[in-house]
Amino acid sequence: MAKINFQNVHTMIGADATMHGSVELQEGIIIYGKVLGDVTTQGPVRIAKGASVVGNISGSDIQVGGQVTGNVTAVGLVVLGEKSIMKGDIIYKKLLIEDAAQFEGKCNLASSN
Repeated sequence: MAKINFQNVHTMIGADATMHGSVELQEGIIIYGKVLGDVTTQGPVRIAKGASVVGNISGSDIQVGGQVTGNVTAVGLVVLGEKSIMKGDIIYKKLLIEDAAQFEGKCNLASSN
């Protein structure tokens, strides 16, 4: 999987956690559990294998290893890992879809404004 810098990650949602509602933060987040709501940050977002998000995701770079049902917007790189399932649209500056990733939606290049 492509490398995304997760040094500024201050928030993690554990594998046994289910979060209902939107998450807003400044730094990065790694999700091992479930989020039922939008995730919005200025930092990177990682959805680990086995994790899921039902909602829209916005961040600097986004790495999907689990399942996302919602739209994804990144000012940088979006990576769909080999076992990921993505159902929604992607707005990106760079996009990497690994072999065996499942993706259903549209892709749009982010405007450079």
